[in-house]
Amino acid sequence: MLLSLLLRLRKRTLEGEARKSPMTPSQIADTLTQLFGAASVNAIAPGSWQIETPLSRLLVMLSDDETWLRVLQPIAPIQEAQPFLEQFLEANFDDTQEVRYALHQDVVWGVFQHNLSSLVIEDFSAGVNRLISLSEVGLDDVFNRLIERRLVQIIQAAKLQGQSLQATMQNLERFYAEGLLGEIDQTQEAQEEVLAAWQRQLERLWHEHDES
Repeated sequence: MLLSLLLRLRKRTLEGEARKSPMTPSQIADTLTQLFGAASVNAIAPGSWQIETPLSRLLVMLSDDETWLRVLQPIAPIQEAQPFLEQFLEANFDDTQEVRYALHQDVVWGVFQHNLSSLVIEDFSAGVNRLISLSEVGLDDVFNRLIERRLVQIIQAAKLQGQSLQATMQNLERFYAEGLLGEIDQTQEAQEEVLAAWQRQLERLWHEHDES
């Protein structure tokens, strides 16, 4: 019994040391397989892997000298992302943690980069999962940032003119119709849902400005 306990403790110690030691290319491949399954992971070249799932497409690449790791996740083509470039930079500063938005070859990417000598499994897995989260969010977060900024501008202008919250609410429908707060080619039901969401945002920001 004592020998069995010692062997289990030894196994746990070795597993802990492996998780904390710098990753090797084979460990990167094994971790990707654990995260996505063997069928989704394709070794496209030495030190490079492509992961295809129904919801995401990741590229994992080592530098030629195997000192740096880069993981890439496409977010949106530049044609769709162009109005939100400032919001992408704001998100890099405020929200994206260990990953970043970046622009390359007319595509906005989510990027995780790390020195391989200090990369451990926990950090690698966290970076990959964060990139998947960015992919799932798509342009929604930066769109909401842009709309919030426009709502603040609307509030500031309304208060300078002495307008009430109710009067400013009534103006939102016109702003929406002009394309300031959403897509004008949505269905009537979708337009009503979006407009109601921006009215809730306006009310929240209005009161926040009262406190600031």
